[in-house]
Amino acid sequence: MGYSKDQLLARLKELQIEFSQYEHPVVLTVEAQAKYVGNMVGVLSKNLFLKDKKHRYYVVSALADTKVDLKVLSQRLGLGKGGLRMAPEEALGEILQVPLGCVTPFAVVNESARHVSLLLDQGFKSQECCIFHPLSNDMSISLNAQGLDTFLKSIGRNPSYIDLEANPPIGKDQPPDLAAFVPSDSPVLSDLPEKAPSAQDSTGKSVGAATNSAAVTAKAVKPSGNAQNVKEKPVDSVRPSIPAADAGKFVEELLDRASALLISEDSIKQHGGQLGAEVANNIKKCLREDIKNLATIFKNTAYTEGFYAGTRYQPKRL
Repeated sequence: MGYSKDQLLARLKELQIEFSQYEHPVVLTVEAQAKYVGNMVGVLSKNLFLKDKKHRYYVVSALADTKVDLKVLSQRLGLGKGGLRMAPEEALGEILQVPLGCVTPFAVVNESARHVSLLLDQGFKSQECCIFHPLSNDMSISLNAQGLDTFLKSIGRNPSYIDLEANPPIGKDQPPDLAAFVPSDSPVLSDLPEKAPSAQDSTGKSVGAATNSAAVTAKAVKPSGNAQNVKEKPVDSVRPSIPAADAGKFVEELLDRASALLISEDSIKQHGGQLGAEVANNIKKCLREDIKNLATIFKNTAYTEGFYAGTRYQPKRL
């Protein structure tokens, strides 16, 4: 088991790091987090858990309104234009040991993350305070860059702040400026089938990974030989179509189908049409926002754009 929220908060107090905390419902995007912590002193952050082709991992933590181009960042690391992608969900659990939507600089506290490279937005240093999840997305804490530095140094990390919006020329006489941040070693994961990349916003989209400017095309995974020999059954009648970009329509279709299943004709005849309609409306009212959040995450995962959800939110400068 990795560090818990309570253990992290206790560690910050032990190090005499000043911070404020605010509990709120579980949030999966920067926008959702902003609704609950808008009155806190500080600016929101977005966080991304990445991997390269050699299975080396990176946590990128930036201000919510910092524009980060993954292709440019990949080139600056010396990995080529397409050298970075979202880390798979099993790596999120095995290496950072945090749930989906909880990637932050604090996630490198675990020993399993010792080979993960941490890239911090230089914009953090000019802010009075910055807001992060303390390994759990049902709470946000606000602290300054000095406090974050103190914590990172206490776990053997030398904080590295870089200009994530920079796009310096790279060529024969101009080597990649961030090549030193490429991990020298890579962790060994259990032999698990790679799943779809995790969306990390705040939180990334987070979420996020988090976290939350350039679109990255997701590669299709070729099915295994065994899977190809299995005759596929038609599922159109039971599986709703997923619109490419409109999560709202996807949610409405899910709700309509759920209502139709739960409120059968026999049930309506037995209890009255008015009761059926009332129950269906209540289902939609109670579940709409939660399912919409999930649908948005699924969409962002498919397009590996969870990180960029934060770029569409422009927080107020305090």
